[in-house]
Amino acid sequence: MTEKQNKILIVDDEKNILWVLKKGLEKKNYLVHTASSGEEALKKLADNQYLMMFSDIFMEETNGLELLEQSRKLFPDLKVVMMTAQDTMNNTIEAMRLGAYDYITKPFDFDEIFRLIDQVETARSISAPASALPNQNQEAGTQDTDTTSAIIGKSKRMQEIFKTIGQSAGSDLPILITGESGTGKEMVASTLHQYSHRKDKPFICINCAAISRELLESELFGHERGAFTGAIETKMGKFQQADGGTLFLDEIGDLELPLQAKILRVLQNNEFYRVGGKNPITVDVRVIAATNQNLEDMMNLKRFREDLYHRLNVIHIDMPPLRERLQDVPLLANHFIHRYAKTLSHGKVYLSPDVERILSRYHWSGNIRELENVIKRALMLALSGPILPEHLPPHLQEDNTTDDNGQWDERLDQLIQDFLIHNHSEEGTVYETLIQKVEKHLFEILLSKYSGKQVATAKALGINRNTLKRKIDTMKISPKKHKSA
Repeated sequence: MTEKQNKILIVDDEKNILWVLKKGLEKKNYLVHTASSGEEALKKLADNQYLMMFSDIFMEETNGLELLEQSRKLFPDLKVVMMTAQDTMNNTIEAMRLGAYDYITKPFDFDEIFRLIDQVETARSISAPASALPNQNQEAGTQDTDTTSAIIGKSKRMQEIFKTIGQSAGSDLPILITGESGTGKEMVASTLHQYSHRKDKPFICINCAAISRELLESELFGHERGAFTGAIETKMGKFQQADGGTLFLDEIGDLELPLQAKILRVLQNNEFYRVGGKNPITVDVRVIAATNQNLEDMMNLKRFREDLYHRLNVIHIDMPPLRERLQDVPLLANHFIHRYAKTLSHGKVYLSPDVERILSRYHWSGNIRELENVIKRALMLALSGPILPEHLPPHLQEDNTTDDNGQWDERLDQLIQDFLIHNHSEEGTVYETLIQKVEKHLFEILLSKYSGKQVATAKALGINRNTLKRKIDTMKISPKKHKSA
């Protein structure tokens, strides 16, 4: 789509506002339609395909917020920018809650308007991938019936974990899953249960670190009526609830030593006593335990029983941190987009190439849980179309900038070295010639980064757009490489 084909709708009941915006945008070769009411705007939206809509908030009959809400329902891919002379917290919050792309105040800064249009044009130029979510049967090796609990990964380490799950799921042997927080240990435990002969029986989870020491024994084993103050009735514990199925003991490294001994007894004899109980209760439970701690170090410090460790560690699965399997990041990101798009966005949302590149080289100290939250945030901000770098948290954008600076340093070093080797200018012109070459190279890099958009490039450089245009003409930067903004 060329710029001349891009249509923009302006909605305002003030004729002078319509006239100013229309004239300003037509100078950039946009086809501008205007409407003086929400009703007229809805009719034009039905008859035309617009790049975006700028709408005033305070209008008679159908006001701007009502127009925003109706237009977002009818045309979920339309980007709507709200305008008002009354910049209040309530207006801003309500506009963004209803799905506005952005919110600007009068009097207008045309540079800001052009920046918003550039962003939408850039997003529109990024086509959606053929499939936002790969076939999980082929890519992840997990069943396709439950996308909310799928383990995603095609890296070598994840493929080895899939093999271990397949080999051990059918047995009743205890399994110990280790790894940093957020690496998906509970997902693995759930998948082991789903593939086992116990899949039709309960899968019970308990986080040993989330319950106080005083209550944990009762949660695990239950208690008899009157066993302690407040025990007004007999309670069934997690081991009994999981009878015939699987019990997942998360963060088992946080268990106190006395409780470790009681769990060891269940693993040895398949029986336990309720708190205050006198008769043993026999259960058939497969135990899967997980921890983010080093249990061997804890054994050396006498904080974890060695006999319990060896009972649990019959089969060991070590979950790698996300930073050690970065090739899986796009798969995971698309999985979360598929999982949350219906509730957090208003149309088809997908990763832009820039965002996929940023996500695939980030450190991910919070592992999969951090990636999941990043995608949730991006879905809420993007609403529809591609997820762009500005939809990511600031620290990811800063991390991206740091990497770009590193690449720029390498290019600059090479440029200077080539200049010193091949330059034959007189000594008095060496500095000036080098600065010109570096400046031209910088402008070419940034124009390429912003897809030839001069407004965005000028903002990144901190200069006026007219200055940038003059520099482009002076330095003879080829228009074939960079589209004019």
